Amino acid sequence: MILWVCLTLLLLGGISAVAIGNTAAVMGLTGDMIAGIAASLALLIFLGSSILGDYRGHLTTAARDMIIWGGLALLLVIGYTFRDEASYIVNRVAGELLPPGRPITVSTGTRGLHAVRIRQRSDRHFIARSRINGTNIILLVDTGASTVVLKPADARSVGIDPSRLSYTIPVNTANGAAFTASVRLNEVSIGPIVIRDIEALVAKPGTLKESLLGMNFLRRLRSYEFAGEFLTLRGP
Repeated sequence: MILWVCLTLLLLGGISAVAIGNTAAVMGLTGDMIAGIAASLALLIFLGSSILGDYRGHLTTAARDMIIWGGLALLLVIGYTFRDEASYIVNRVAGELLPPGRPITVSTGTRGLHAVRIRQRSDRHFIARSRINGTNIILLVDTGASTVVLKPADARSVGIDPSRLSYTIPVNTANGAAFTASVRLNEVSIGPIVIRDIEALVAKPGTLKESLLGMNFLRRLRSYEFAGEFLTLRGP
């Protein structure tokens, strides 16, 4: 009997789709919409009858399983509703557990716009674990430096030969005065944020302890913000 009901609904839906088509004729519903509703009802009736048949004589088990599935569905709805808050909590916990400078991707609410958060180092400075020309390099965030500045060892790691450079450009950094040489980097990335074709300086050997992330990188971002123990970078 149930099978015939389902087949009848499907037949009526098919007839509606052919006879009415896409013209709204019955209570504002098109033939395709009526056909979809009929097919959904047929599926629900078929599945419902199967489930009731399996649970016949086991009402307690049926009630228990309905409560479990209903609870799971409710949790999914709650999780989707509060997904932004949950993401913030996860990122906050990850920021506390991961090493300082490790970029944590955070939600921006805007498609295509990337943002990362970096936790402060124990000495209250911010470092960024970046990739320069595909090589992992740790950069000290220095708003007093006008450009990215690499120490010789890091420059060598990204494919630059420090011995072939001419160190004629004086600069003042948080580490003191230094003579540097001008170079260009293919790209500097921090997490999903990528800045391409950027000017940089290489410090003369023995004058710089840490490579620096300077203002020419920060200015090409949409924004950056220091807040407590965290630095947030929002991509271009």
